[in-house]
Amino acid sequence: MMVDIFLEFMLGPMRAIGEFYFEHQMVFNSVVIGAALYKLASGNKREGKETESM
Repeated sequence: MMVDIFLEFMLGPMRAIGEFYFEHQMVFNSVVIGAALYKLASGNKREGKETESM
């Protein structure tokens, strides 16, 4: 109860965005983790090609 009052005071209208995020956080987090894994995988392939050519 007290936490809700503080959040409402500090975030105001942005609270709706937070609620939307918490309802769909599994989707958002999956996209972010997938993008990070893709970046790591594609970055490792490039580094491997550069070391082979040297």
